[in-house]
Parts: sequence; structure tokens; C-alpha cells
Amino acid sequence: MSEKSKRVSATSLRHAFRVIIWPRRKLVSIGLVLILVNRLCGLVLPASTKYLIDDVIGGGEARLLWPILGGLALAIGVQAASSFTLTRLLSVEAQHMIAELRSQVQRHVLGLPVRAFEQTKSGELVSRIMDDVEGVRNLVGTGLVELVGGSLTAVVALGFLLNIDPGMTGLALVPLIFFAAVSTRAFGQLRPAFRERGQIRAEVTGRLTEALGGIRIIKGFHALEREGEVFHAGVLRIFENVKTTLTTTAAVTSAGTFFVGLASVVILGYGGRLILNGELTLGGLFSFTLFLAFLVGPIIGMANIGTQMTEAFAGLDRTSELLSQPGEDDDPARTRKMPPIDGRLVFENVTFAYDPGKPVIRDVSFEVPPGTVVALVGSSGSGKSTLAALAVSFLSPQEGRVLVDDVDLATVELASYRSQLGLVLQDDFLFDGTIRENLLFARPEATIEEVEDAARRAHIVEFTQRMPAGLDTLIGERGVKLSGGQRQRVTIARAILAAPRILLLDEATSSLDTESESYIQQSLEQLLEGRTTLVIAHRLSTIQRADLILVVEDGQIVERGRHEELMQQSGRYHRLYTLQARI
Repeated sequence: MSEKSKRVSATSLRHAFRVIIWPRRKLVSIGLVLILVNRLCGLVLPASTKYLIDDVIGGGEARLLWPILGGLALAIGVQAASSFTLTRLLSVEAQHMIAELRSQVQRHVLGLPVRAFEQTKSGELVSRIMDDVEGVRNLVGTGLVELVGGSLTAVVALGFLLNIDPGMTGLALVPLIFFAAVSTRAFGQLRPAFRERGQIRAEVTGRLTEALGGIRIIKGFHALEREGEVFHAGVLRIFENVKTTLTTTAAVTSAGTFFVGLASVVILGYGGRLILNGELTLGGLFSFTLFLAFLVGPIIGMANIGTQMTEAFAGLDRTSELLSQPGEDDDPARTRKMPPIDGRLVFENVTFAYDPGKPVIRDVSFEVPPGTVVALVGSSGSGKSTLAALAVSFLSPQEGRVLVDDVDLATVELASYRSQLGLVLQDDFLFDGTIRENLLFARPEATIEEVEDAARRAHIVEFTQRMPAGLDTLIGERGVKLSGGQRQRVTIARAILAAPRILLLDEATSSLDTESESYIQQSLEQLLEGRTTLVIAHRLSTIQRADLILVVEDGQIVERGRHEELMQQSGRYHRLYTLQARI
């Protein structure tokens, strides 16, 4: 096993005890008491068998029959009641624990840096949140207490066996020791297999999520069969993994059957000889055989439980890996809360690279006064969106500083900063629900009047008034029931409702036809007033009125000024504008 795997496993064990088991120590303790009572009651039957056969049947002491039967009936009743209570308490708590752990992992995942989501498929993250924690129920559920209870039962049964005949007990233990060695080796192979299964499932789920989201592209390019082959290959990988674990588990079970059967044959032969020699009674042999079953049963059961626990720790390994990834606010330098923003934005010699040694932003400096509209212009891949991401702290520069009102964003608690931002991104993302719900996502406490005002200013009413449900119209996943222009207007209305101090418009009018763009330009004039705004657009007609235009090429600002000034320079901006305007 690699050093990393050992480290992760040790971390998983500490995490399991500290976060999962210790906070529920009272419930686990109750479970352990119940399982102890349950198993002790189960031992009443083999303990009473010797007296029933030797004394009642063989010795004719009929007076002992009813007390023995009464004790057995009482033990069976207590065993049934404790079993029900145990399952009811721990199984319910285990499911509650899974729900809490999923919530914890989901919150942590959402708090990861934006770059983490660019490097990992959303479907893979969904699988890790929903699937990896499922097996952890055995750490608090009946799996843990069954493991402990089985161990206690085996120890007590072993004590009775030694009391009946130590030599016969030694013979019985030899096959069981071999079985323990086989099981230990098998569990060492199962844990990596279970970890690999979680990874494969996450990859297949990620691909399936992508396929469902891009179904129109798949159908449009006649790629149904090809995508089906990719998915089939993925589920076959899961099958091969499951086949491996099932084979290993079956081998453990078969080994258990063989060694237990071997022990039984040895005991029957050896015990029969002792009876013939008068060294052991028939009741003693029956009692020994039953106690041996209570020794072997928990051992076989612990093998099955061990498989479950192995799967649980494999899932916990992957969960611990995810939880160990630092979140955006985990940086110890982020201690300041951003006060109410005035809107002065400054880049000081900022350099940023997605890959080491390949900067996409190089030594960029500029200043934006409060309430200024700044347009970022340039060809695709020039670095415009990266500059915007740095401004809203989705990214952090490797060199230089980004300041807002003279506060370095690298030192700010991000929630206190982003609560004063407004975003209209190129990916006009909307949630499944109504138009009203999507607007309220920006500010849940907004009044009905404020929502309707934002809808009016973004000209949403131009199309909602033709819908029977108006703003309460369901728009489907990612707003699929709306046109591109309609979705864009909803995202702009959402930004208007947020009333931000700093606004980012990334390709805000890219999906709009000429008529829709005309509507939006009117509403944007009201939205931009008094706010520091970064505008990114290929359509230069949307930025002609900007207070400052920054022309970005190859990660650097090559020109800056107002529209009229840049046109007179006959430089890069002039070429971009004339090319688009076909002048």
C-alpha cells in the first residue's frame, strides 16, 4: 500500500472516531449494552442443554424441566426485544448520520475554489456526495455493535468451551485460525477494490450527467450509439469491479463453510471417542457443539460485517480526501470583513497562470474609480474573463494585488465581499423552478414590488405577459423552456434585484437579438448608474458608452481610453470595431 493510502486510511480512522462515533457515544454505548444483553440471552440455550439432557432426561429430575423451559422462554423474549430496540435505535441514527454527513460534504464542496469545479465533473462530485457516505452507516448502525457484540459472544463462548474440555477446544480453534488468516488477507484486497468502485461510479455518473445535459447536441450530431458505447464501457468497468469483490467475498464465505465443517467433523469424532471412554457426557457434547456454533457464528458474521466495514472505510477514505481539500476561506490570510463598498477597483502588477510557467495575465495594472463603467475588449482567449474572475475573487493572482477600496481581496472573507457583487455571466445559468424563484435567488427577502420592478426594468414582462402564469411560469432545468434571449434577460433582472455595488457583465447581451438588445441597453443604463461595472462583450456596440475601455491581448492591456479616443488611434480597438461593423 502506498504512503498516501496509509495516510488517508489513518485519517479516515481518526475522522470516523472523532466526527462520527464519539459525538454518538451515548447511543453507541446503549447499543453495546443491548447487544451484550442480546448475546448473553442467546447463550442460555446452549448452557441449559447439558442440564436438560443429562439431568432432566438422563437423570429423571422432572422438577427441573419447567424452570429450564421458563428460563429459555424469558431469554428468548428479552433477546427479541433487545434486537428490535437495537435495530430501531441504531438504524434510524445511521440514516440521520448519512443525511448530516452528506450535508457537510455538500457545504464543503460548494466552498471549494472555482478552479476545483473546472477540474472535476459535476456528476462526479454528485456521486461522491451521495454515494461515498452510504456505507458509513455501518460505523454507527448495527454493523459496529454487531462486530463488538460478536467478539464478546465469541469470548464468552470460548470460556464455556474451555470449561467443558480444553483439548477439544484447541482442536476446534485450529481450523478457525486458518479461516481468520484467509479473511484478513481478503479484506486487504477488498478495501482498494471498494475505493476503485467509488471512483469508477463517480466517473460514469459524471459522464451520464453530461450526456443528459447535452442531449440536444448528442441527438443533433447523431451520437446516440457512440454515447451509448461510452456508457456501456463504464458500467462494464463497474461490473468487473463488482465481480472481483463478489468473488473475494464468496471465497471468504466458502472458506468459512469449509473450515467450520472441518471443525465440526473433528469435534464429533473426538467428542464421540470421549463419550465412549466415559470422559464426556452426551449432554456435554451437545452443549459443546452449541457453544461452538456460538463461537463460529459470530466469526462468520464478523467476516460479513468486516466486508461492510471495509466498504464503509473505503467510502470514508474518499470522503476524507474530499473534505481535506482546502476551501476558499481556509486561507489564514482571509481575516478581514469587507465594509460597505464604495467601488474603487485597482489592479497592481497582477500576473496569473492556470498552469505553472504559462501566464494568461501578465503584469496588468489599472485603476477604476467608483461608479465607473469599464469595458474589457479583445479577441477570444485574450484574458478578459480571467481579469473579471480576478476582480470578483473567483481566482487569486500569483503576483501582484487586486484591491477594492484599498483593501487587498486576498485578505478578505469572501462572503462579505461577494454579498455586494452582481453577476451576469456568459453561461446564463437558471435553476429549475419559476421565473420568480430565479429572481429571488439573488435576494430572497425582496418584496413582490421589488421583484416586479426588476422584471420590468429588464423587460421580462415583454414575454411573461404572454404566459398564463406570468412570473410563476416553470422554466425547466437550466431554463430550457425559455429562449436564449429570454434567459439572458432573467439573469439581468436577477442582477438588478441584487442591487450590487460592483457589477460584472460577461457577454451580457451575447444571446440577444437586436430588439431584445435594445430593451436591455435601456435597462442597463439604470442598472449601471452609480455602480462600478466591468463589461465584457464581443459586440462592441454594447460598450461604446463605457467610461473606460481596456483592450486586452495576450494577457496584457495594449490600449486604454474612451471609444472616441481609441477610434482616433487607429490601433487594435479600431480594427476590432471596423471588422465587426463591416466599415
